[in-house]
Amino acid sequence: MKMGLEAGNIRYAKLGIVNFINTAPIYVPWQEMGPLNGWEVEEGAPTLLNRHLAQGKLDVGNVSSYAYGLNADRYYILPDLSISATGPVGSVILLSKVPIEELNEKLVLLTPQSATSVNLLHIILEDFLGMRPIFSTGNFKELSANPVAQAYLAIGDEALRLRSIRDNLFRSDLAKIWLDHTGLPFVFAVWAIREESRVAWPEKIRLLHKRLSECYHKGLMDLERISNLVAHKIPMTSSDCMEYLKGIELDLSEKKQQGLLHFFRLLYDRGDFPRILELKMLPVSNFH
Repeated sequence: MKMGLEAGNIRYAKLGIVNFINTAPIYVPWQEMGPLNGWEVEEGAPTLLNRHLAQGKLDVGNVSSYAYGLNADRYYILPDLSISATGPVGSVILLSKVPIEELNEKLVLLTPQSATSVNLLHIILEDFLGMRPIFSTGNFKELSANPVAQAYLAIGDEALRLRSIRDNLFRSDLAKIWLDHTGLPFVFAVWAIREESRVAWPEKIRLLHKRLSECYHKGLMDLERISNLVAHKIPMTSSDCMEYLKGIELDLSEKKQQGLLHFFRLLYDRGDFPRILELKMLPVSNFH
């Protein structure tokens, strides 16, 4: 299968980036540095990018950890980069009418935007807390409109928007619960490369990794200015945005890799998920 798009004599590879503000510390520097030679960017929600990477419409995608794991035999991971958190993340939140421990056999509505957070919630409620809720895809409005619905899982920018609502709901941060139960950080997303693209575009992948690493370091140094730029998208104050972005971790340390493999082990134990014993990192030789 041919990857990428052709324009004139230049063949473009395609990169997918999640369009939530948690990617701003990388994506704002990317946009300010201008287009990367040979690359086009597609923005989208995690579930869309997951699908497009699997279908070959993207060569590299900032995709959910769950989507990477499902196709781990076909993907490589760009080293050193993720979207993760050690403790509260602020944007993967269960909003419930009753305390989280009282959701057994209750209807829990799930955002359609994320595979990883939905599966994390299954693990938390069923495996960590020993409950059997009833799950259904839905939206926040249904939580107030449907008296049977007792909770709603919100992620990303939507979860941040719902922070300001005065609704007497209980709020549970899934990354905090994960840390409390496992002692490990949680990795929500990785930068995954299709095997075919790795073979077809070694130099372009090398340049991409170099650019993303530069963006990551620029973003870390420039968090206050980036917060000022993107806070209006929620909307939230610049200082709240800065506090939120400080809690988003964009590296993929050894501890993060352990957290990711532990998540995969728990998914495997639940059935319907491949056994993954190691993460397939893009070989270092690609970067020299």
